[in-house]
Amino acid sequence: MNDTGLPEHDFRVERVAAPLRHSVTESIRYAIAIGRFKAGERLPERGLCEMTGVSRTLVREALRQLESEGLIQVLPHRGPVVARVTVEQAHGIYQVRIELEGLACQLFAEHASDQQRAALAAAFERLKASFDDADPLARLRAKNHFYDCLVDGSGNEALGISLRMLNARVMLLRATSLQVPGRSADSIAELTELMAALASRDGARARAAAVHHVRNAAAAAIGLLSDA
Repeated sequence: MNDTGLPEHDFRVERVAAPLRHSVTESIRYAIAIGRFKAGERLPERGLCEMTGVSRTLVREALRQLESEGLIQVLPHRGPVVARVTVEQAHGIYQVRIELEGLACQLFAEHASDQQRAALAAAFERLKASFDDADPLARLRAKNHFYDCLVDGSGNEALGISLRMLNARVMLLRATSLQVPGRSADSIAELTELMAALASRDGARARAAAVHHVRNAAAAAIGLLSDA
């Protein structure tokens, strides 16, 4: 544990085949999402270089990407800071998420291949197992993987691009909603119903289950933001 009360994580970036800039961006994004850096906190380049183990050039490129996603802001005389998500912004994000994820689930139910269905089922098992892990990063990664499989099975490239553009703030709100007592169990129950709808290949039922899940997540996250 560290002074944030969270488990220690190693955010150093592995130098593997994936584009290094993408890995650095993802590392900083996850660090923000789990609360390593709080809303309004400065993100000094030197500290990020030490955290990720890469050069300032790569850190700067990652910060530019995160700024384009709305996850950070660059302020005069302060530099990059973690952006705050207001209640009004959260409402807007969830409105869009309801429509996009509802459509993604409908399309998955109607068009996903057997291989894509198997991949989603495996991702859901991994997601359920992650809720027994005290590490919030494990849960976030498992949930992101679940949604990646869902988008892949929807077969709609434009939908996938739109959801991924929204993903940074969705991930931050997802981490917020899961802090609400009892929300983790409710989330799994809702996603179990969604998986049943997807397995039945009933697009309308799958869309309704997705909308129900996102609305409940919105209520949890926005309630927590309102009390902050």
